[in-house]
Amino acid sequence: MDLRCRPSKPVAGADDPIKHKQSHHQAAVAATATAAKPSDSPPLPLHLTNVVFFSLFFTVLYYLLSRWREKIRTSTPLHLVTPSEMAAIVAFLASFIYLVGFFGVDFVHSLILRPAADVWATAEEEEDEEEDERFILKEDSRKVPCGQALDCVAKPGFVNPSPSFEKVKPAEVVAEEVVKEKVIEAVKEFEFGTEDEEMVGSVISGKTPSYSLESKLGDCRRAAAIRREALQRITGKSLSGLPLEGFDYESILGQCCEMPVGYVQIPVGVAGPLLLDGREYIVPMATTEGCLVASTNRGCKAIAMSGGASSVLLKDGMTRAPVVRFSSAVRAAELKLFMENPENFENLSAVFNRSSRFARLQSIKCAIAGKNLYMRFSCSTGDAMGMNMVSKGVQNVLDYLQGDFPDMDVMGISGNFCSDKKPAAVNWIEGRGKSVVCEALIKGDVVRKILKTSVESLVELNMIKNLTGSAMAGALGGFNAHASNIVSAVYIATGQDPAQNVESSHCITMMEAMNDGQDLHISVTMPSIEVGTVGGGTQLASQSACLNLLGVKGANREAPGGNARLLARVVAGSVLAGELSLMSAISAGQLVNSHMKYNRSSKDVTKVSSS
Repeated sequence: MDLRCRPSKPVAGADDPIKHKQSHHQAAVAATATAAKPSDSPPLPLHLTNVVFFSLFFTVLYYLLSRWREKIRTSTPLHLVTPSEMAAIVAFLASFIYLVGFFGVDFVHSLILRPAADVWATAEEEEDEEEDERFILKEDSRKVPCGQALDCVAKPGFVNPSPSFEKVKPAEVVAEEVVKEKVIEAVKEFEFGTEDEEMVGSVISGKTPSYSLESKLGDCRRAAAIRREALQRITGKSLSGLPLEGFDYESILGQCCEMPVGYVQIPVGVAGPLLLDGREYIVPMATTEGCLVASTNRGCKAIAMSGGASSVLLKDGMTRAPVVRFSSAVRAAELKLFMENPENFENLSAVFNRSSRFARLQSIKCAIAGKNLYMRFSCSTGDAMGMNMVSKGVQNVLDYLQGDFPDMDVMGISGNFCSDKKPAAVNWIEGRGKSVVCEALIKGDVVRKILKTSVESLVELNMIKNLTGSAMAGALGGFNAHASNIVSAVYIATGQDPAQNVESSHCITMMEAMNDGQDLHISVTMPSIEVGTVGGGTQLASQSACLNLLGVKGANREAPGGNARLLARVVAGSVLAGELSLMSAISAGQLVNSHMKYNRSSKDVTKVSSS
């Protein structure tokens, strides 16, 4: 079915929603014209008439209640009515009938059942709304293109509606247009055949497990569409805002995500150029936080104007720490001494390295807790982040040790002494992944003109905030302003594991005045940057494009591991830029204003609420 947008032509008939709405509207107008309105009969203006009848209603009501209370007090029969009481009853009924007729039964229902926002609208306002509706219905028959969200192309010769017309569109019309767009998109996404409908029913009934659709159908995109439709019918919740089309579901099968029903769109911005080690890099950042990319970009500008930043990779080793148990602490200590004996390292390294061409065992450190022994293996992993690689090597060593220590009970391939995706002192001290330090000397003129602050203020703020403040909070590796912001944004853009942002964001930011206080020396030390350029999410099209932008896509054939190490240095350089810019904004008192500009509304909410 060709669902590209065409200029709509009104078609007469019951199926045409516009004609249908017009017919109902015309009938309502005709009925209204013939029906008598309360506002038509009184000779006084409407607001004065309302005041008269409101006053009359409550006055006679008070009079009747007081008279009946007097009758009850004097034991006078209630059915004996004086002429004045009879006149009051007639006035009461007349005023009551007027008020009910003016507000209508719908008003009473809305008060009791579901109050509406427009229940207090005056007759004049209703007439204005009817006039607007007639205008909209007339204009709705024009030939206009579909919304941009449907990725449609307008016909040649089309002229956009005037801005003034779009401003006067009522909210109901806008909502109706959105519903139409969603219906069209839903039809486009879920145009199922008979077999597909049967499969949806099978998933709903539980005969076909949702996770088995890919293997059963042999079509990952079709499996995702069926799973999505079944999910919507089961839950009764729409997923129309979650895109389905435009994604290669084959690329994630068995390695990135199970049971997909769509994909999430995250905007990607670029910061830079980042002048690092004599080369310029454009840094992709995937984020939904306003001001983050702009702030990092300002830091990159300040670094570039000062001659660039320098970085050094201190260590490169991914870790995995299995936990084993013995019948006694003595036996656990015997294995510890065996593992840390330099004479045994060569044999253990040969066993470990059999798991991969790139895995190379670097060290083994052990820790005992009673009868439990934790062994922390560290190895290089080439351009891969390396979790699976190191796990395979560790399994080889455990199988080898079982021969000399048959009483060893392997409790888990990971005993949290690694430590992966958790804040831990062992990573802060020993490092995990890539350990990088990055520095720059920012000129005093740049600090004043670009960063709008002073060297002295930055040094003092860094000491009070990043060092003392973090110590007061008992921070573990969190001696920085917002390293996690930049790490997460770059990780998502380049296909890294976002959860490893926990230890990858370990960072201490140092600032010092140089050249007699004229210039600023800033550095970031990050001991646990866990990145890779092959495997996992790095192979997906969008993430691969971001890696290509940095020049680190795939494996480095000339120097294995070179691309991953370069990516880690770019991450550290980007964090340096982000730290410099945010600290300057805080020092200059710009933080709130910048976020109001890029990330928040600047309206005075007190005025909005009172209007």
